[in-house]
Amino acid sequence: MHRRAGRRAGWLSVALTVALLLTGCGTTVLDGRAVSMLWDPSRAGGLPASDGPSGPRPDAPAPTRTAQNSDGGPVDRLALSAIDDLEQFWSENWNGALTGTFSPVASLVSYDAADPNTPQVCGNDLFELSNAFYCYGADVMAWDRGEFIPGAAQYFGEMGVVGVMAHEYGHAVQAKAHLVEKSTPVLVKEQQADCFAGVYLHWVAAGKSPRFTLSTGDGLNHVLAGAIYIRDPLMTQEEAILTGDAHGSALDRISAFQIGFSGNADQCAAIDMDEIIERQGDLPKFLSYDSYGDPAAGDSVIDADLLDNLMTTLGGVYSPGSPPALNLEMASCPDAESISPAAYCPATNTINVNLPALQELGTPKSEEQGVLLQGDNTALSIVTSRYALAVQRERGIALESPVTALRTACLTGVAQGRMAEPGSPLTLSAGDTDEAISGLLTNGLAASDVNGVTATAGFTRILAYRAGLSGDPEQCYQRFSA
Repeated sequence: MHRRAGRRAGWLSVALTVALLLTGCGTTVLDGRAVSMLWDPSRAGGLPASDGPSGPRPDAPAPTRTAQNSDGGPVDRLALSAIDDLEQFWSENWNGALTGTFSPVASLVSYDAADPNTPQVCGNDLFELSNAFYCYGADVMAWDRGEFIPGAAQYFGEMGVVGVMAHEYGHAVQAKAHLVEKSTPVLVKEQQADCFAGVYLHWVAAGKSPRFTLSTGDGLNHVLAGAIYIRDPLMTQEEAILTGDAHGSALDRISAFQIGFSGNADQCAAIDMDEIIERQGDLPKFLSYDSYGDPAAGDSVIDADLLDNLMTTLGGVYSPGSPPALNLEMASCPDAESISPAAYCPATNTINVNLPALQELGTPKSEEQGVLLQGDNTALSIVTSRYALAVQRERGIALESPVTALRTACLTGVAQGRMAEPGSPLTLSAGDTDEAISGLLTNGLAASDVNGVTATAGFTRILAYRAGLSGDPEQCYQRFSA
Protein backbone atom coordinates (compact mmCIF):
# COMPACT_ATOMS: atom_id res chain seq x y z
CA MET A 1 0.00 0.00 0.00
CA HIS A 2 1.09 3.55 -0.65
CA ARG A 3 0.02 6.42 1.55
CA ARG A 4 -1.07 9.43 -0.47
CA ALA A 5 1.76 11.95 -0.78
CA GLY A 6 1.22 14.88 -3.09
CA ARG A 7 0.34 12.94 -6.23
CA ARG A 8 -1.54 9.73 -6.82
CA ALA A 9 0.71 6.68 -6.89
CA GLY A 10 -1.33 4.62 -9.29
CA TRP A 11 -4.70 3.52 -10.55
CA LEU A 12 -6.63 0.34 -9.89
CA SER A 13 -9.77 -0.69 -11.73
CA VAL A 14 -9.96 -4.37 -12.47
CA ALA A 15 -12.00 -5.85 -15.31
CA LEU A 16 -11.99 -9.55 -14.52
CA THR A 17 -13.98 -11.73 -16.89
CA VAL A 18 -15.99 -13.41 -14.17
CA ALA A 19 -18.71 -14.35 -16.65
CA LEU A 20 -16.19 -16.65 -18.28
CA LEU A 21 -16.04 -18.67 -15.09
CA LEU A 22 -19.79 -19.17 -15.00
CA THR A 23 -19.94 -21.35 -18.10
CA GLY A 24 -20.98 -24.89 -17.32
CA CYS A 25 -21.93 -24.19 -13.69
CA GLY A 26 -25.40 -25.16 -12.55
CA THR A 27 -27.31 -23.94 -9.53
CA THR A 28 -28.07 -25.31 -6.13
CA VAL A 29 -30.63 -24.31 -3.50
CA LEU A 30 -29.40 -22.57 -0.34
CA ASP A 31 -31.98 -21.61 2.31
CA GLY A 32 -34.74 -21.78 -0.29
CA ARG A 33 -32.97 -19.60 -2.88
CA ALA A 34 -31.34 -20.62 -6.15
CA VAL A 35 -27.61 -19.91 -5.95
CA SER A 36 -24.98 -20.39 -8.63
CA MET A 37 -22.73 -23.27 -7.61
CA LEU A 38 -19.81 -20.98 -8.33
CA TRP A 39 -20.79 -18.72 -5.42
CA ASP A 40 -22.07 -21.46 -3.09
CA PRO A 41 -19.95 -21.47 0.12
CA SER A 42 -20.41 -25.23 0.38
CA ARG A 43 -18.72 -25.77 -2.99
CA ALA A 44 -15.46 -25.16 -4.83
CA GLY A 45 -15.64 -24.78 -8.60
CA GLY A 46 -19.01 -26.54 -8.60
CA LEU A 47 -17.81 -29.50 -6.50
CA PRO A 48 -18.71 -30.09 -2.84
CA ALA A 49 -16.18 -28.31 -0.62
CA SER A 50 -14.64 -30.59 1.99
CA ASP A 51 -11.38 -31.64 3.53
CA GLY A 52 -10.26 -35.21 3.16
CA PRO A 53 -7.52 -37.39 1.74
CA SER A 54 -5.40 -36.05 -1.09
CA GLY A 55 -2.65 -37.94 -2.87
CA PRO A 56 -2.05 -41.26 -4.60
CA ARG A 57 -4.80 -43.85 -4.25
CA PRO A 58 -3.64 -46.96 -2.36
CA ASP A 59 -4.88 -49.15 -5.21
CA ALA A 60 -3.45 -46.97 -8.00
CA PRO A 61 -1.96 -48.88 -10.93
CA ALA A 62 1.81 -48.90 -11.33
CA PRO A 63 3.22 -46.35 -13.80
CA THR A 64 3.35 -47.52 -17.40
CA ARG A 65 5.66 -44.80 -18.74
CA THR A 66 9.38 -44.82 -18.13
CA ALA A 67 11.84 -41.93 -17.91
CA GLN A 68 15.36 -41.76 -19.24
CA ASN A 69 18.04 -41.43 -16.55
CA SER A 70 15.56 -42.42 -13.82
CA ASP A 71 16.81 -43.83 -10.52
CA GLY A 72 13.59 -45.83 -10.12
CA GLY A 73 12.84 -44.10 -6.81
CA PRO A 74 9.58 -42.82 -5.28
CA VAL A 75 9.96 -39.32 -6.74
CA ASP A 76 10.05 -40.63 -10.29
CA ARG A 77 7.22 -43.06 -9.59
CA LEU A 78 5.03 -40.17 -8.43
CA ALA A 79 5.95 -38.08 -11.49
CA LEU A 80 5.32 -40.97 -13.86
CA SER A 81 1.97 -41.78 -12.23
CA ALA A 82 0.98 -38.15 -12.74
CA ILE A 83 1.95 -38.34 -16.40
CA ASP A 84 -0.04 -41.56 -16.87
CA ASP A 85 -3.04 -39.85 -15.30
CA LEU A 86 -2.67 -36.71 -17.41
CA GLU A 87 -2.36 -38.71 -20.60
CA GLN A 88 -5.46 -40.70 -19.74
CA PHE A 89 -7.37 -37.49 -19.05
CA TRP A 90 -6.32 -35.66 -22.19
CA SER A 91 -6.79 -38.70 -24.42
CA GLU A 92 -10.39 -38.91 -23.16
CA ASN A 93 -11.11 -35.17 -23.23
CA TRP A 94 -9.50 -33.97 -26.45
CA ASN A 95 -12.34 -32.06 -28.00
CA GLY A 96 -13.80 -28.62 -28.56
CA ALA A 97 -11.13 -26.01 -29.18
CA LEU A 98 -8.28 -28.54 -29.01
CA THR A 99 -7.49 -29.11 -32.67
CA GLY A 100 -4.99 -31.62 -33.97
CA THR A 101 -4.66 -35.11 -32.53
CA PHE A 102 -3.61 -36.03 -29.03
CA SER A 103 -0.51 -38.16 -28.62
CA PRO A 104 1.53 -38.87 -25.48
CA VAL A 105 4.66 -36.82 -24.87
CA ALA A 106 7.39 -38.51 -26.89
CA SER A 107 10.15 -38.59 -24.28
CA LEU A 108 10.45 -38.23 -20.51
CA VAL A 109 13.66 -37.42 -18.68
CA SER A 110 14.45 -37.51 -14.95
CA TYR A 111 17.60 -35.84 -13.68
CA ASP A 112 19.34 -34.69 -10.51
CA ALA A 113 20.28 -31.02 -10.75
CA ALA A 114 23.02 -31.56 -8.17
CA ASP A 115 24.81 -34.03 -10.45
CA PRO A 116 27.37 -32.33 -12.75
CA ASN A 117 27.15 -35.35 -15.06
CA THR A 118 23.42 -35.01 -15.64
CA PRO A 119 22.50 -35.33 -19.33
CA GLN A 120 21.63 -32.44 -21.59
CA VAL A 121 18.01 -32.06 -22.68
CA CYS A 122 17.01 -30.02 -25.72
CA GLY A 123 20.54 -28.65 -25.83
CA ASN A 124 20.37 -27.36 -22.25
CA ASP A 125 22.80 -28.20 -19.48
CA LEU A 126 20.65 -29.33 -16.52
CA PHE A 127 23.34 -29.09 -13.83
CA GLU A 128 21.99 -26.79 -11.08
CA LEU A 129 18.71 -26.32 -12.99
CA SER A 130 16.18 -27.12 -10.27
CA ASN A 131 12.97 -27.14 -12.28
CA ALA A 132 10.49 -29.07 -14.37
CA PHE A 133 9.87 -28.15 -18.00
CA TYR A 134 8.47 -29.13 -21.39
CA CYS A 135 10.56 -28.72 -24.54
CA TYR A 136 8.31 -27.77 -27.48
CA GLY A 137 10.55 -28.66 -30.38
CA ALA A 138 11.49 -32.14 -29.23
CA ASP A 139 8.26 -33.03 -27.37
CA VAL A 140 10.24 -33.80 -24.21
CA MET A 141 9.21 -33.36 -20.58
CA ALA A 142 11.86 -33.33 -17.83
CA TRP A 143 12.02 -32.82 -14.07
CA ASP A 144 14.59 -32.51 -11.31
CA ARG A 145 14.10 -35.44 -8.96
CA GLY A 146 16.88 -34.28 -6.64
CA GLU A 147 15.54 -30.99 -5.26
CA PHE A 148 12.64 -29.46 -7.17
CA ILE A 149 10.08 -32.26 -7.06
CA PRO A 150 10.92 -33.32 -3.47
CA GLY A 151 10.68 -29.65 -2.42
CA ALA A 152 7.26 -29.31 -4.01
CA ALA A 153 6.12 -32.46 -2.21
CA GLN A 154 7.47 -31.23 1.13
CA TYR A 155 5.79 -27.83 1.06
CA PHE A 156 2.71 -28.40 -1.08
CA GLY A 157 2.05 -32.12 -0.74
CA GLU A 158 2.10 -34.88 -3.31
CA MET A 159 -0.80 -33.23 -5.14
CA GLY A 160 1.34 -30.12 -5.36
CA VAL A 161 3.73 -32.24 -7.41
CA VAL A 162 0.84 -33.45 -9.55
CA GLY A 163 -0.12 -29.80 -10.04
CA VAL A 164 3.40 -29.01 -11.26
CA MET A 165 3.28 -31.91 -13.71
CA ALA A 166 -0.21 -30.83 -14.85
CA HIS A 167 1.09 -27.33 -15.61
CA GLU A 168 4.04 -28.66 -17.62
CA TYR A 169 1.78 -31.08 -19.45
CA GLY A 170 -0.41 -28.08 -20.25
CA HIS A 171 2.47 -26.85 -22.42
CA ALA A 172 2.38 -30.16 -24.27
CA VAL A 173 -1.36 -29.71 -24.80
CA GLN A 174 -0.67 -26.26 -26.31
CA ALA A 175 1.86 -27.70 -28.72
CA LYS A 176 -0.27 -30.65 -29.80
CA ALA A 177 -3.37 -28.48 -30.24
CA HIS A 178 -1.37 -25.87 -32.22
CA LEU A 179 -2.44 -23.09 -29.85
CA VAL A 180 0.92 -21.34 -29.61
CA GLU A 181 3.95 -20.68 -31.74
CA LYS A 182 7.45 -19.39 -31.13
CA SER A 183 6.33 -15.76 -31.18
CA THR A 184 3.51 -16.28 -28.65
CA PRO A 185 4.21 -14.24 -25.49
CA VAL A 186 5.48 -16.32 -22.58
CA LEU A 187 2.69 -14.94 -20.39
CA VAL A 188 0.05 -16.39 -22.72
CA LYS A 189 1.76 -19.79 -22.73
CA GLU A 190 1.99 -19.82 -18.94
CA GLN A 191 -1.58 -18.67 -18.35
CA GLN A 192 -2.93 -21.31 -20.71
CA ALA A 193 -0.87 -23.98 -18.97
CA ASP A 194 -2.17 -22.88 -15.56
CA CYS A 195 -5.69 -23.08 -16.94
CA PHE A 196 -5.20 -26.56 -18.44
CA ALA A 197 -3.86 -27.74 -15.08
CA GLY A 198 -7.10 -26.50 -13.51
CA VAL A 199 -9.24 -28.43 -16.02
CA TYR A 200 -7.39 -31.68 -15.24
CA LEU A 201 -7.40 -31.21 -11.46
CA HIS A 202 -11.16 -30.63 -11.46
CA TRP A 203 -11.45 -34.13 -12.97
CA VAL A 204 -9.27 -35.48 -10.16
CA ALA A 205 -11.23 -33.62 -7.47
CA ALA A 206 -14.47 -35.00 -8.95
CA GLY A 207 -13.21 -38.50 -8.11
CA LYS A 208 -12.64 -39.61 -11.71
CA SER A 209 -8.91 -40.29 -11.51
CA PRO A 210 -7.89 -43.94 -10.93
CA ARG A 211 -4.55 -42.80 -9.46
CA PHE A 212 -5.13 -39.72 -7.28
CA THR A 213 -7.61 -38.05 -4.96
CA LEU A 214 -7.85 -34.32 -4.29
CA SER A 215 -9.99 -32.73 -1.59
CA THR A 216 -11.50 -29.39 -2.50
CA GLY A 217 -10.57 -27.98 0.91
CA ASP A 218 -7.08 -28.51 2.26
CA GLY A 219 -5.87 -30.49 -0.77
CA LEU A 220 -6.82 -27.83 -3.31
CA ASN A 221 -5.51 -25.13 -0.97
CA HIS A 222 -2.05 -26.70 -1.19
CA VAL A 223 -2.21 -26.75 -4.99
CA LEU A 224 -3.19 -23.06 -5.01
CA ALA A 225 -0.34 -22.30 -2.60
CA GLY A 226 2.02 -23.83 -5.14
CA ALA A 227 0.62 -21.49 -7.82
CA ILE A 228 1.24 -18.51 -5.54
CA TYR A 229 4.79 -19.70 -4.85
CA ILE A 230 5.76 -19.71 -8.53
CA ARG A 231 4.55 -16.14 -9.10
CA ASP A 232 6.82 -13.60 -10.77
CA PRO A 233 9.00 -11.51 -8.46
CA LEU A 234 8.11 -7.83 -8.17
CA MET A 235 10.02 -5.75 -10.72
CA THR A 236 10.08 -2.29 -12.21
CA GLN A 237 8.67 -1.97 -15.72
CA GLU A 238 12.20 -1.58 -17.09
CA GLU A 239 13.33 -4.77 -15.38
CA ALA A 240 10.31 -6.63 -16.73
CA ILE A 241 11.06 -5.47 -20.28
CA LEU A 242 14.67 -6.61 -19.97
CA THR A 243 13.60 -9.99 -18.58
CA GLY A 244 10.96 -10.44 -21.24
CA ASP A 245 9.49 -13.68 -19.89
CA ALA A 246 6.71 -12.73 -17.47
CA HIS A 247 4.87 -15.79 -16.15
CA GLY A 248 2.28 -13.86 -14.12
CA SER A 249 1.60 -12.54 -10.65
CA ALA A 250 -0.01 -14.77 -8.04
CA LEU A 251 -3.39 -13.24 -8.93
CA ASP A 252 -2.75 -13.91 -12.64
CA ARG A 253 -1.85 -17.54 -12.02
CA ILE A 254 -4.68 -18.23 -9.59
CA SER A 255 -7.25 -16.61 -11.88
CA ALA A 256 -6.11 -18.67 -14.89
CA PHE A 257 -6.21 -21.85 -12.80
CA GLN A 258 -9.71 -20.97 -11.60
CA ILE A 259 -10.91 -20.43 -15.17
CA GLY A 260 -9.86 -24.00 -15.95
CA PHE A 261 -11.05 -25.57 -12.71
CA SER A 262 -14.49 -23.95 -13.05
CA GLY A 263 -14.73 -24.30 -16.82
CA ASN A 264 -13.25 -26.34 -19.64
CA ALA A 265 -10.38 -26.55 -22.10
CA ASP A 266 -12.12 -24.28 -24.62
CA GLN A 267 -11.81 -21.40 -22.18
CA CYS A 268 -8.11 -22.12 -21.71
CA ALA A 269 -7.54 -22.13 -25.45
CA ALA A 270 -9.24 -18.73 -25.66
CA ILE A 271 -6.66 -17.10 -23.37
CA ASP A 272 -4.55 -14.62 -25.32
CA MET A 273 -2.95 -11.26 -24.53
CA ASP A 274 -6.21 -9.38 -25.06
CA GLU A 275 -8.00 -11.62 -22.56
CA ILE A 276 -5.15 -11.36 -20.04
CA ILE A 277 -4.97 -7.56 -20.32
CA GLU A 278 -8.75 -7.29 -19.86
CA ARG A 279 -8.59 -9.61 -16.83
CA GLN A 280 -5.73 -7.67 -15.28
CA GLY A 281 -7.41 -4.32 -15.83
CA ASP A 282 -5.38 -1.46 -14.39
CA LEU A 283 -3.94 -3.35 -11.45
CA PRO A 284 -0.49 -2.00 -10.58
CA LYS A 285 1.93 -4.48 -12.09
CA PHE A 286 5.32 -2.90 -11.50
CA LEU A 287 7.30 -1.36 -8.68
CA SER A 288 7.32 2.42 -8.72
CA TYR A 289 10.31 4.63 -7.90
CA ASP A 290 10.99 6.65 -4.79
CA SER A 291 12.20 10.25 -4.71
CA TYR A 292 15.81 9.05 -5.12
CA GLY A 293 15.03 7.13 -8.30
CA ASP A 294 15.29 3.74 -6.62
CA PRO A 295 12.61 1.01 -6.75
CA ALA A 296 10.14 1.83 -3.96
CA ALA A 297 9.07 -0.73 -1.39
CA GLY A 298 5.36 -1.34 -1.83
CA ASP A 299 4.72 -2.14 1.83
CA SER A 300 3.97 0.50 4.44
CA VAL A 301 4.49 0.22 8.18
CA ILE A 302 1.18 -0.48 9.86
CA ASP A 303 0.57 2.18 12.50
CA ALA A 304 -2.26 4.36 13.79
CA ASP A 305 -1.91 6.87 10.96
CA LEU A 306 -2.09 4.19 8.26
CA LEU A 307 -5.17 2.64 9.86
CA ASP A 308 -6.82 6.06 10.12
CA ASN A 309 -6.14 6.57 6.41
CA LEU A 310 -7.65 3.16 5.72
CA MET A 311 -10.80 3.97 7.71
CA THR A 312 -11.17 7.27 5.81
CA THR A 313 -10.73 5.46 2.50
CA LEU A 314 -13.30 2.82 3.39
CA GLY A 315 -15.77 5.46 4.48
CA GLY A 316 -15.49 6.98 1.02
CA VAL A 317 -15.94 3.60 -0.68
CA TYR A 318 -18.91 2.30 1.32
CA SER A 319 -20.52 5.59 2.47
CA PRO A 320 -22.14 4.14 5.60
CA GLY A 321 -24.61 6.23 7.56
CA SER A 322 -22.88 5.27 10.81
CA PRO A 323 -19.21 4.51 10.15
CA PRO A 324 -17.65 2.06 12.61
CA ALA A 325 -15.13 3.34 15.11
CA LEU A 326 -11.57 2.03 15.30
CA ASN A 327 -10.13 0.83 18.59
CA LEU A 328 -6.43 -0.05 18.62
CA GLU A 329 -6.85 -2.57 21.42
CA MET A 330 -8.74 -5.83 21.45
CA ALA A 331 -11.85 -5.65 23.59
CA SER A 332 -14.55 -8.06 24.64
CA CYS A 333 -17.75 -7.98 22.62
CA PRO A 334 -21.18 -9.10 23.87
CA ASP A 335 -22.47 -10.33 20.53
CA ALA A 336 -19.43 -11.57 18.57
CA GLU A 337 -16.11 -13.33 19.03
CA SER A 338 -13.03 -11.17 19.55
CA ILE A 339 -10.77 -12.66 16.89
CA SER A 340 -7.21 -11.31 16.68
CA PRO A 341 -5.75 -9.41 14.90
CA ALA A 342 -9.00 -7.59 14.03
CA ALA A 343 -12.63 -8.12 14.93
CA TYR A 344 -15.91 -6.30 14.42
CA CYS A 345 -18.24 -5.81 17.39
CA PRO A 346 -21.82 -5.12 16.23
CA ALA A 347 -23.02 -4.04 19.68
CA THR A 348 -20.62 -1.10 19.76
CA ASN A 349 -20.13 -0.71 15.98
CA THR A 350 -16.38 -0.89 16.57
CA ILE A 351 -13.46 -2.54 14.83
CA ASN A 352 -11.13 -3.75 17.57
CA VAL A 353 -7.52 -4.27 16.52
CA ASN A 354 -4.64 -6.05 18.20
CA LEU A 355 -2.08 -3.65 16.78
CA PRO A 356 1.09 -5.67 17.56
CA ALA A 357 -0.45 -8.80 16.04
CA LEU A 358 -1.64 -6.84 13.00
CA GLN A 359 1.82 -5.35 12.55
CA GLU A 360 3.36 -8.82 12.72
CA LEU A 361 0.93 -10.13 10.09
CA GLY A 362 1.66 -7.12 7.89
CA THR A 363 5.46 -7.42 8.07
CA PRO A 364 6.75 -8.46 4.63
CA LYS A 365 7.79 -12.11 4.55
CA SER A 366 8.16 -14.76 1.89
CA GLU A 367 8.69 -18.47 1.48
CA GLU A 368 12.35 -18.22 2.44
CA GLN A 369 11.13 -17.19 5.90
CA GLY A 370 8.68 -20.05 6.20
CA VAL A 371 5.64 -17.99 5.13
CA LEU A 372 3.78 -18.41 1.83
CA LEU A 373 3.60 -14.65 1.21
CA GLN A 374 2.63 -11.75 3.40
CA GLY A 375 2.88 -7.97 3.45
CA ASP A 376 0.94 -4.95 4.59
CA ASN A 377 -2.17 -5.91 2.59
CA THR A 378 -2.31 -9.34 4.19
CA ALA A 379 -3.20 -7.40 7.35
CA LEU A 380 -5.07 -4.44 5.87
CA SER A 381 -7.41 -6.67 3.85
CA ILE A 382 -8.55 -8.20 7.16
CA VAL A 383 -9.33 -4.78 8.65
CA THR A 384 -11.15 -3.91 5.42
CA SER A 385 -13.26 -7.03 5.75
CA ARG A 386 -14.28 -6.08 9.30
CA TYR A 387 -15.44 -2.71 7.97
CA ALA A 388 -17.45 -4.61 5.35
CA LEU A 389 -19.24 -6.40 8.19
CA ALA A 390 -20.26 -3.04 9.64
CA VAL A 391 -21.72 -2.06 6.27
CA GLN A 392 -23.71 -5.29 6.14
CA ARG A 393 -25.02 -4.75 9.67
CA GLU A 394 -26.27 -1.32 8.65
CA ARG A 395 -28.30 -3.00 5.89
CA GLY A 396 -29.85 -5.33 8.46
CA ILE A 397 -28.08 -8.42 7.14
CA ALA A 398 -27.26 -11.31 9.47
CA LEU A 399 -23.52 -11.54 10.11
CA GLU A 400 -23.19 -15.20 11.07
CA SER A 401 -23.15 -17.58 8.11
CA PRO A 402 -20.88 -19.03 5.41
CA VAL A 403 -22.66 -16.78 2.91
CA THR A 404 -21.71 -13.78 5.05
CA ALA A 405 -18.08 -14.92 4.88
CA LEU A 406 -18.04 -14.89 1.07
CA ARG A 407 -20.05 -11.69 0.81
CA THR A 408 -17.49 -10.09 3.09
CA ALA A 409 -14.64 -11.26 0.85
CA CYS A 410 -16.47 -9.83 -2.16
CA LEU A 411 -17.03 -6.46 -0.46
CA THR A 412 -13.38 -6.44 0.58
CA GLY A 413 -12.45 -6.86 -3.08
CA VAL A 414 -14.74 -3.98 -4.02
CA ALA A 415 -12.97 -1.66 -1.59
CA GLN A 416 -9.54 -2.72 -2.76
CA GLY A 417 -10.62 -2.27 -6.36
CA ARG A 418 -11.27 1.39 -5.59
CA MET A 419 -8.33 2.18 -3.37
CA ALA A 420 -6.45 4.02 -6.09
CA GLU A 421 -9.13 6.37 -7.30
CA PRO A 422 -8.34 10.09 -7.21
CA GLY A 423 -8.30 11.48 -3.70
CA SER A 424 -7.90 8.13 -1.99
CA PRO A 425 -5.69 8.36 1.12
CA LEU A 426 -4.32 4.92 0.26
CA THR A 427 -3.43 3.39 -3.09
CA LEU A 428 -2.69 -0.22 -3.92
CA SER A 429 0.84 -1.01 -5.03
CA ALA A 430 2.21 -3.91 -7.05
CA GLY A 431 1.86 -7.15 -5.13
CA ASP A 432 -0.91 -6.02 -2.78
CA THR A 433 -3.56 -8.28 -4.29
CA ASP A 434 -1.10 -11.19 -4.16
CA GLU A 435 -0.71 -10.54 -0.43
CA ALA A 436 -4.48 -10.50 -0.02
CA ILE A 437 -5.12 -13.80 -1.79
CA SER A 438 -2.26 -15.43 0.10
CA GLY A 439 -3.98 -14.39 3.33
CA LEU A 440 -7.32 -15.65 2.04
CA LEU A 441 -5.69 -19.02 1.50
CA THR A 442 -3.66 -19.30 4.71
CA ASN A 443 -5.87 -17.72 7.38
CA GLY A 444 -9.07 -16.85 5.52
CA LEU A 445 -10.01 -14.03 7.90
CA ALA A 446 -10.75 -11.57 5.10
CA ALA A 447 -13.42 -14.07 4.03
CA SER A 448 -14.97 -14.77 7.41
CA ASP A 449 -18.14 -13.87 9.25
CA VAL A 450 -18.38 -11.80 12.42
CA ASN A 451 -17.12 -14.74 14.51
CA GLY A 452 -14.14 -15.43 12.25
CA VAL A 453 -15.74 -18.51 10.63
CA THR A 454 -14.54 -18.89 7.04
CA ALA A 455 -15.85 -20.72 4.00
CA THR A 456 -14.29 -24.19 3.73
CA ALA A 457 -12.56 -23.84 0.39
CA GLY A 458 -9.76 -21.33 -0.12
CA PHE A 459 -10.62 -21.59 -3.82
CA THR A 460 -14.06 -20.07 -3.22
CA ARG A 461 -12.75 -17.43 -0.78
CA ILE A 462 -10.34 -16.17 -3.43
CA LEU A 463 -13.00 -16.34 -6.13
CA ALA A 464 -15.32 -14.16 -4.05
CA TYR A 465 -12.57 -11.59 -3.49
CA ARG A 466 -11.80 -11.53 -7.22
CA ALA A 467 -15.50 -11.02 -7.99
CA GLY A 468 -15.44 -7.92 -5.80
CA LEU A 469 -12.34 -6.51 -7.49
CA SER A 470 -14.29 -6.32 -10.73
CA GLY A 471 -17.67 -5.38 -9.32
CA ASP A 472 -19.63 -3.16 -6.99
CA PRO A 473 -21.31 -3.72 -3.61
CA GLU A 474 -24.73 -4.50 -5.10
CA GLN A 475 -23.27 -7.36 -7.13
CA CYS A 476 -21.83 -8.81 -3.93
CA TYR A 477 -25.24 -8.62 -2.24
CA GLN A 478 -26.89 -10.26 -5.23
CA ARG A 479 -24.39 -13.08 -5.62
CA PHE A 480 -24.08 -13.85 -1.93
CA SER A 481 -27.59 -13.63 -0.59
CA ALA A 482 -29.31 -15.90 1.91
